[in-house]
Amino acid sequence: MKQFLPRTALALALGLALLPAAAPSFAANKWDGLQPDRDEVIASLNVVELLKRHHYSKPPLDDARSVIIYDSYLKLLDPSRSYFLASDITEFDKWKTQFDDFLKGGNLDPGFTIYKRYLDRVKDRLDFTLGLLGQGVDKLDFTTHQTLMVERKDAPWITSKADLDDLWRKRLMDEVLRMKIAGKDNKQIQDTLTKRYKNQLARLDQTRAEDIFSAYINTFAQSYDPHTNYLSPDSAENFDINMSLSLEGIGAVLQNDNDQVKIVRLVPAGPAEKTKQVAPSDKIIGVAQGDKEMVDVVGWRLDEVVKLIRGPKGSVVRLEVIPHTNAPNDQTSKIVSITREAVKLEEQAAKKSILHLNQDGHDYKLGVIEIPAFYLDFKAFRAGDPNYKSTTRDVKKLLGELQQEKVDGVVIDLRNNGGGSLQEATELTSLFIDKGPTVLVRNSDGRVDVLEDENPGAFYKGPMALLVNRLSASASEIFAGAMQDYHRALIIGGQTFGKGTVQTIQPLNHGELKLTLAKFYRVSGQSTQHQGVLPDIAYPSIIDTKEIGESALPEAMPWDTIRPAIKPEADPFKPFIAQLKQLHDQRIAKSAEFTYIRDRLALTQKLSEEKTVSLNEAERRAQHTSIEQQQLALENARRKAKGEEPLKELKKEEEDPLGTAPDDSKPEDDAYLSETGHILLDYLHLNTRVAKH
Repeated sequence: MKQFLPRTALALALGLALLPAAAPSFAANKWDGLQPDRDEVIASLNVVELLKRHHYSKPPLDDARSVIIYDSYLKLLDPSRSYFLASDITEFDKWKTQFDDFLKGGNLDPGFTIYKRYLDRVKDRLDFTLGLLGQGVDKLDFTTHQTLMVERKDAPWITSKADLDDLWRKRLMDEVLRMKIAGKDNKQIQDTLTKRYKNQLARLDQTRAEDIFSAYINTFAQSYDPHTNYLSPDSAENFDINMSLSLEGIGAVLQNDNDQVKIVRLVPAGPAEKTKQVAPSDKIIGVAQGDKEMVDVVGWRLDEVVKLIRGPKGSVVRLEVIPHTNAPNDQTSKIVSITREAVKLEEQAAKKSILHLNQDGHDYKLGVIEIPAFYLDFKAFRAGDPNYKSTTRDVKKLLGELQQEKVDGVVIDLRNNGGGSLQEATELTSLFIDKGPTVLVRNSDGRVDVLEDENPGAFYKGPMALLVNRLSASASEIFAGAMQDYHRALIIGGQTFGKGTVQTIQPLNHGELKLTLAKFYRVSGQSTQHQGVLPDIAYPSIIDTKEIGESALPEAMPWDTIRPAIKPEADPFKPFIAQLKQLHDQRIAKSAEFTYIRDRLALTQKLSEEKTVSLNEAERRAQHTSIEQQQLALENARRKAKGEEPLKELKKEEEDPLGTAPDDSKPEDDAYLSETGHILLDYLHLNTRVAKH
C-alpha cells in the first residue's frame, strides 16, 4: 500500500524551480539533442527537498555528498573503467564537489554532459569491436601469452585511445575464448557476438533524455541509501503493473552485474523457484518467448531485460542461464523454461514435516515448520472472513498438530524467506512469548513506535531452533531477532540479509520517489540493518556475503542501537554454546555433505581471487579442465562417503543448489536441517544433565 508525505515539500521544491542556476560551459557532441526538460528540473528539486525533509537519516547535501554522487555516477556508467579516458575524468573532476550546488539550483547539465560523453565512448568501443569482428574471430591469435585483467574496478583510468583499443581487443579475445570452451564453433561465436554488439549499438541510438535523467537522479537518491530510488514515469507504471499483477513474471529479484543480469533472490513458490533449475547468483544471458529465437541480453539494461521476462500469465519464457556453480570463467550455460504465473498464497503457506533422528542410540522426532514468506490474505481479512489465511494462523495450527504427535522439539525453517507482512512477524512472535514488545520502529524524527504482543500466554513453550541463511530478510529478521532476544530459540545457520529499513512511495510531478523513512530495531535495541541477525551456531555460507546482502550494497545505512525495550534476562543457551559448537564441529567433520560444502566454497573462493585470465587457448583449456577435475573429485568424494556410484563427468543440469534437497526427499536428506535438529537435541541433553545435578 502506498503512503504519501505532505504536499508542502513538493510546493517548496516547485518554488525553488524559479531560482537561477549557474551553468558551466560544455563541449558539443553527437547527443546534444538530449537535454533535461522543465518537468525533470522540477522533479529533481522535489527530490532534493523530499530527501532533505523526510529521509530517515537526513544527511546534509554538501561537498562530501557531492563526491559520493560523482564517484557513484562514474561507477554506475563505467564500473570496469573501460570506456572513459583519463582525460575525461580530469575534465569532470572540476565538478567533483559541486553536484550539491547543481542539484539545489536545478542545474542538471553536468549529469547530462557526463552521460553524453559516456555515450560517445560506448559508441566508439562498439564500433571498434565490430570492426575487429568484421575481420573474423579466426584472425585472433590465441597462441600468445597475453593476459587480461578482469577485476578493473580499482584500475587506473586508461590514458590513450591506443591502450583502450588494446584492452577491448583483449576483452573480445576473452569473450571468444569463453564461448570456445563452452563448445561454440567460430561461426556461432562470430554470429552471436556480431549480433550482440550491433544490438547494443542500436539501443544506444534509442537513448532518451529520460534515461539520462533517471540514471543521474537515481544516483543522487541512492547516495542516501540503496533502497531510496527515483522511479521514472515508465518505472512507476511498471511498479503499478507489478502490484496489480496484470502482467506476470517469474518470481525472481534481479540486479545488474556489470554487463549481465544476476538473480539475487527467488520468490518462494514462484515459477522460477519451482523449476529447481535456477538459484541466487545465477546469471541470465538470454531470454526467449516460448519457442522463438533466444535474444542475447548481455549488455542490456536491467529494465529492458525485465520487460522481456515479463508477459501474459500462462505463457512460457525461456532463459539462458550461467549457473553460479560454474568456475568464474566458465560460460557453459543451460536453457530453463518457466511458465509465467502469479505466486499463489496457498503455495507460499507454511508446511510441516517430521525429522526422524537417532542420537546416542535413541530415536527422536522433531517437528519442522517451513515458512517461505510472511503472508496475510488482506482481502479476506478486511472482508471479515473468519477463515482468512495468514502465516500465524497456519503455524499455530501446525504447532498444534505437531504437539499432538508428541515431537521432542520444533525447528522453524526460515531459509530464503525474504519477508512480507510486518504484522505477521509480530503476530508470529506472540505464539512463542508470554507477552511484550516484538519490534521497534524508529522514525526520521527520532520517535520510536513499539509493536507489542498484548495477549498473555505463549501457545508453544517447548524447545525450538530457528534455521536461517543469507536470504532470510526483513520480517524474517524481525522474528528471528525477537526469538534470540527473548532467548526463545537457538538461531542456527548463516548471517541474515540485513534489510532493516522501511520505505514509502511519494508521487512527484514527474515519476515517483521511493524513500527510506524508518528503521527497525530488535527489542534488545539492536538494529537488524546491515548486520542482520547473527546465528548462535554458524554454518558455512552457501552464498557469497560479499555479493549478496545489505552489506554488499553501496551506501547501506549502518548498524546501530537504541534503548532496549526489555530488560535482559539470563540466557539459558549461553552456558552451552561453546560445547554445542564443539559437538557440531565433531559431527560435521565426519559429514560428507558438510565436507563437500566447505571444500567447494574454498575452491570457489580461491578461483574468485584470481584478478587476471590467460588469453592463450591451450593454457585456458588446461585451466578449465583442471577446475572441472577438482569439482568432480569433490563431488565423487561426497558420493563415495554416501555409498553412491561415482560420476565420470559433471552434469551441470543435474546440480541442485547446495544445502537444499529435491521435493521428493525426506527432511533427513537436508544436511543443514538434519544438523540443526542434532544441535537442538544436544542442547536438550546438556540442559537436562545440568537440571538433574
